[in-house]
Amino acid sequence: MTDYYEIDFLDVESSKSGDAITLRYKKDGITRIHVVDGGFQATGESVRDHINKHYDSPTIINSVVATHPDGDHAGGLRTILQEFEVEELWMLRPWLYADELLPRFTRFKSKENLITRLKTIYPNIAALEEIAMEKGIQIKEPFQGENIDQFSVLAPTKTRYLDLVVESDKTPESAKAIEKSESLEKAVLGVLEKAYQGAVTFIKSLWGDENFSEDDTSAENEMSVVQYAYLNGHKILLTGDAGRDAMTESYDFSVDQLGVTLPGIDKFQVPHHGSRRNLSSELCDKWLGEQLDERIDDDDKKFSALISAAKKDEHHPRNVVVRAMFHRGGVVFTTENAGFRTSGGDAPVRDGWVAIKPKEYPDEMEGD
Repeated sequence: MTDYYEIDFLDVESSKSGDAITLRYKKDGITRIHVVDGGFQATGESVRDHINKHYDSPTIINSVVATHPDGDHAGGLRTILQEFEVEELWMLRPWLYADELLPRFTRFKSKENLITRLKTIYPNIAALEEIAMEKGIQIKEPFQGENIDQFSVLAPTKTRYLDLVVESDKTPESAKAIEKSESLEKAVLGVLEKAYQGAVTFIKSLWGDENFSEDDTSAENEMSVVQYAYLNGHKILLTGDAGRDAMTESYDFSVDQLGVTLPGIDKFQVPHHGSRRNLSSELCDKWLGEQLDERIDDDDKKFSALISAAKKDEHHPRNVVVRAMFHRGGVVFTTENAGFRTSGGDAPVRDGWVAIKPKEYPDEMEGD
């Protein structure tokens, strides 16, 4: 069999969206399996079963990447680490940099106390670290410039990552209110979230209109590991929950350091389940191309936009994001109804698998 790749976006089957992506590719006669996030903790078994069924029951997973510490991405990777022989786990652990972070947290005088606090704040990656250490799995740091076999890490840089740790609402300088009244804060956040969701209105919009949110995504999302690969003539970008800063940093590194010709991504993971806080019209132009004057036929589509979004999640993907993909000639696939595979080269045939229906163009989008 000649070179190929297959990338599976799995349905996490939850009321909220999450990312669980498995990849298998063959290049220069070598086949590798690469897992990027595992959804929620309860998703791990379905990710394991998918790998066993469609990747020939492997004993070894070559690379596992936890893009960032959120539970809808890192939770399910516990099962993968426990049930397979994993060669490399790629994830960022803020406590490794306690010496550098300590002067920036005035409430902490002891490095040991800061480490303990950071592990409490980020329990998902702390759990992965514990499993990896018990099993002797090598843990590597996916900072910009590292290579995970055929994938280049575009973001984050170490400097920006450490800034995000300090800026996060979860980390020690912001933890006073949580320590004093965790239940109260959760209640307030819940009310605010409901108020925000309820405030969203939809407006009938002309072709080309795009109204991305001016609000930023969370610091944790901005920590996301962004990966790029060129396989079988296709430019592939996996973004996790990367925000606008991460996407800008990734673009600059791709063009200036890797020499990637952009715009022109062929397989584009839309960040953060299609949130309108993670992209902008300008970023879409840079990565995917400028807006087209009119819609093009499906046979002429320029790229595939891939979105992990649960069917029960009413808030993802956002219409403006889906519209932005169409405006640049993309065909949009989501996991709302089922997981799906995208592939290139001489990918193995799967019995019973059929092409999924792409997303329709929304005539309305979110207002302010």
